[in-house]
Amino acid sequence: MSMKILITICGRKGSKGIPGKNTKLLAGKPLVEYTISTAKKFAKNKDCVIGLSTDCENIIQTAADCGITTSYKRPGILAGDTAGKIDVIADLVKFEEEERGTTFDYIIDLDITSPLRTVIDLESALQAIDDDTHALNIFSVNKANRNPYFNMVEQDGSGYYNLCKHGEFFTRQSAPKVYELNASFYIFRRLFFEQGLTKAITTSSLIYEMPHTCFDLDHPLDFEFMSFLVENQKLDFLV
Repeated sequence: MSMKILITICGRKGSKGIPGKNTKLLAGKPLVEYTISTAKKFAKNKDCVIGLSTDCENIIQTAADCGITTSYKRPGILAGDTAGKIDVIADLVKFEEEERGTTFDYIIDLDITSPLRTVIDLESALQAIDDDTHALNIFSVNKANRNPYFNMVEQDGSGYYNLCKHGEFFTRQSAPKVYELNASFYIFRRLFFEQGLTKAITTSSLIYEMPHTCFDLDHPLDFEFMSFLVENQKLDFLV
């Protein structure tokens, strides 16, 4: 039996770091178009629905120009700075399931602001969680440039600073491997939402380590850097 998959693409109107970043042109294309393009390529020949959650008319119009239309409009209570991403996804899942009279097996959330992903990434990660029946979700990561066992510090109870995590490690290479979330994608088993979880990191989470460059757009300089990489074909994969 084939998997029933819902791809969620979520983006709200406001952005303090990079105003209007979801539709801002990156190498001549609106940022959201990169995510829609990957979603459509992944969905080809699969039992897959692409859902959009936004309160922004520009995103709705841009998505429509890319062939993705929806009658769903994100409610105001989920459009503010304090709204959690899991609640946003869960509301869209509820809408799409009721609208289509079905229950999805997996929900794949693709973040607009971290578009450096490939169809192979998504297919490999989906296979990994499908193979592990105990896993609730899997999310994309890269190896961290800093290691809390070796060169990251935090303030302790005395007001002085010490390593975040302790161990007898004298080189970063000998310390336990750590990863940083790049926010590019999260794949959830449907059971995740039935358990009422509010955070993506659970006691039954897997990671998919990206074999290539991937980072989130938080600051204007990030946008300039990603634009440079794409425009000058500095990536070793296509987006």
